[in-house]
Formats: sequence, C-alpha cells, structure tokens
Amino acid sequence: MWLNSLKIAIIEQDTEKMAQLMDALPQFEKQEEIASALVLIAEAKKMIVGLREDTMHSMAQMQKSISFLESTQRPHTAKLDISS
Repeated sequence: MWLNSLKIAIIEQDTEKMAQLMDALPQFEKQEEIASALVLIAEAKKMIVGLREDTMHSMAQMQKSISFLESTQRPHTAKLDISS
C-alpha cells in the first residue's frame, strides 16, 4: 500500500503527499519491498531536486524581468511649476 501511494505521489508530483509518506515510513519485511522503496525514494529525490532547480530558474528569470522593467522606467522627479 505504501509503495503504491508513493508511486502515485511521484507520478502526480505531489510533494506534500511524498513528505507525509516519508514521515510514515513503514518497516519492510521482504527484500524486494526494500529494494522497491529505495528505488522509489531515489526517484522522488531526483524529482524534488528537479522541481527546486526549476523554481530557482524561474525566480532568476523574474528577477531579471523586474530589473529590466525598473531600468526602462523614467526616473520620477518632483517639480513644482509656479509660473502659471
């Protein structure tokens, strides 16, 4: 059951569900269950690292866009025109 839940969480990229499953890691009795769990945990780790890198890339792109937009804005200088 736990292994199937982890497989589904990986496929759906549900990081919250993966965290819950890791907190409730069961004791495996069969060698093949242990091997499957290790493979799935490694895959989950790889996926989370990839998501983190994607997020960092997106944040860097947003920072560049903000800097560009700020550089194209004319500086606002306050002037008081009393000649009228």
